[in-house]
Amino acid sequence: MNSLKLRRLWALLILGLVGRTVTLFGAAAGTCGFPAIYNFGDSNSDTGGISAALNAIQPPNGETFFGHPSGRACDGRLIIDFIGDLRIGIMAMGFEYRPFGYNPEIYSLTYGFSTAEKLKLPYLSAYLDSIGTSFRHGANFATGGSSIRPGGYSPFHLGIQVSQFIQFKSRTTDLFNRLRSHNRTAIPIKHIARPQEFSKALYTFDIGQNDLAYGYQHSSEEQVRASIPDILDTFCEAVQQLYKEGARYFWVHNTGPIGCLPYSILYNKSPENRDSSGCVKSQNTVSREFNRQLRARLVTKQGTKNKKQETENRNVTKRALKSQLLKLRKKLPFARIVHVDMYSVKYLLITKAKSQGFVKNPVKFCCGSYYGYHIDCGKREVVNGTVYGNPCEDPSRQISWDGIHYSEAANSWIANHILDGSFSDPPLPVDKACQALRDA
Repeated sequence: MNSLKLRRLWALLILGLVGRTVTLFGAAAGTCGFPAIYNFGDSNSDTGGISAALNAIQPPNGETFFGHPSGRACDGRLIIDFIGDLRIGIMAMGFEYRPFGYNPEIYSLTYGFSTAEKLKLPYLSAYLDSIGTSFRHGANFATGGSSIRPGGYSPFHLGIQVSQFIQFKSRTTDLFNRLRSHNRTAIPIKHIARPQEFSKALYTFDIGQNDLAYGYQHSSEEQVRASIPDILDTFCEAVQQLYKEGARYFWVHNTGPIGCLPYSILYNKSPENRDSSGCVKSQNTVSREFNRQLRARLVTKQGTKNKKQETENRNVTKRALKSQLLKLRKKLPFARIVHVDMYSVKYLLITKAKSQGFVKNPVKFCCGSYYGYHIDCGKREVVNGTVYGNPCEDPSRQISWDGIHYSEAANSWIANHILDGSFSDPPLPVDKACQALRDA
């Protein structure tokens, strides 16, 4: 009996033992699933795109979970990994594709169902990675350094990512139909997307941070603030393009508290510009304004508990924002959009760091160095006898992995808090969002 048959037999035995429990769990929770995820973003959700296209991400990235670099700027998994993951390992036993580096011991039945690992899909393969990839349940177009508008750190801005998706959809549909017409249903068709599932998939976005960060480095704070409407115009155009391609279900993350990144804090030393958590106030103010305008375009009913946030940036009136919202809704009559407040959940983690088991120090991070010598994570240098760049001993206690990106432990904490719907508008858990959005 070959190894594939053995794996399938073992999986059937496992299902026989736990199938009743799984069935009861699903029935009780009322869960459902999207057949695929298509993600667009920057390094916060890049699972290997920039590493495949330009320079490979080096160790110790990936050390915590994968045991080797996985194309992620993190010691392990990202939030997008937790959105689509299933811990009981059934998908790895001959039924679904798993990327190289999958560890079945970690995905043991003893873990059960994780709150944060909801949609029960394999990890997303990067669109730009041609080695050992599968696009059966979606693709990841996010690349590190990407921005919404052209001209930032990366050539793969959101417009390029959407163009890549359109080409991917067209070529995938053509290939699938040709294979089916020739009755070829073996390996080639196993790893490609199903044309009928593009309209049923979840389209996720985690992008915008680099538009602000690049602006801070090359222009004034006032200019960055003034650029927000144009950035969001470009974002909405991308959503409209995807809608024309059949996308209907959108999951949109706003931008996090950029002023709380160790990188930002270390390069903005003025104590007058710090808040009670040690973050850079001015940068977080602009981040909140970006998020306010983003939410105004995506969410029908407006309102916030933060009255100060309502009055920021008088140049953009509520009437103008409402007009923009109505225009977008008119262009997307059948779209269902979930807006996720990543800023609030990340800032909550920072304020509660100590009680949640993390080091409470806003400038602490695990890998690389910004202390006098800028050394990227994965590189080491000896300066005057001091070794810079060695990773910390316990990444699980650090919120920041490399001064810019969050650690796996922080990503897991954040995912657990957003996927139950607590920070979403409408407040839908991700595993129930598919049915709720379809019924809306």
